[in-house]
Amino acid sequence: MTPEKYHILIPTDFSQNAWSATVYALNLYADHPCTFYLLNSFSLDHTDSRSYITTRFLDSLTETSRTELSALKDRAAELYSNPNHEFEVISTSEEITLAIKRAVQINNIDLVVTGTKGATGVNKYFLGSNTVKVMQSLKSCPMLAVPDAYEFKAPTHMAFPTDFTRVYEAKELQALLNFADLYQAHIYVLHIKLQSELSERQNSNMRVLQAHLVNHQHTFHWVEKSATKSDEINEFVKDLKIDVLAMVNYKHSFVERVIKEPVIKKIGFQPMVPFLVIPE
Repeated sequence: MTPEKYHILIPTDFSQNAWSATVYALNLYADHPCTFYLLNSFSLDHTDSRSYITTRFLDSLTETSRTELSALKDRAAELYSNPNHEFEVISTSEEITLAIKRAVQINNIDLVVTGTKGATGVNKYFLGSNTVKVMQSLKSCPMLAVPDAYEFKAPTHMAFPTDFTRVYEAKELQALLNFADLYQAHIYVLHIKLQSELSERQNSNMRVLQAHLVNHQHTFHWVEKSATKSDEINEFVKDLKIDVLAMVNYKHSFVERVIKEPVIKKIGFQPMVPFLVIPE
């Protein structure tokens, strides 16, 4: 069921990439009543000498975080003035994944929108370490990772790769359908063929998926596997002018493999469009 009002969490480290994700989210929900929660974590977990951190230093970090969040909120409200939109700020010293989990729970968040890299992003990889950590730990809410400097385009074409090896739960697919409903998107179900025919179980799972999609525009696409899965997916995204790539992150899924270090470096998975990750 589509919410009457959306609650969107945007973690930020005040980098340009985080601002790009914020702008994407503001455009995505331009026509919908929405509260955006801008979250900054100035976690000290990585500091080896925590016992030597002075109160003054902590106060200074807190003050900087709050000041920058306030400036970010004003910038978003001014540049993207929208009577549908409200903003809240969350400044915390809690480690980023814990801070996001807590904010999701307390504020009944529908979607977490994040950049793909932080202020120290390594260009070679699509996903920065914080983005990966959040994807690994977030189990209660979908997450949208927006590529660096990605220009907003209404997501009217969504790709949903699947191998039909499991039955999707209604709740998992509801997250996909809710996102599709924002712009009445066409859902392109992509299956990369490993065998000439689907097994009985795969056929059964496909029928369940079809039943869930019955009230949405959708088509099924079979692709012969001739390259790596990530290359096949990116090729499909390019050929069909896909706007958002959506996948469910379950045990042994492609997403789980992609976000496991050091596999991410080996696969080098770099979606060219926003990547919607739905937890199982």
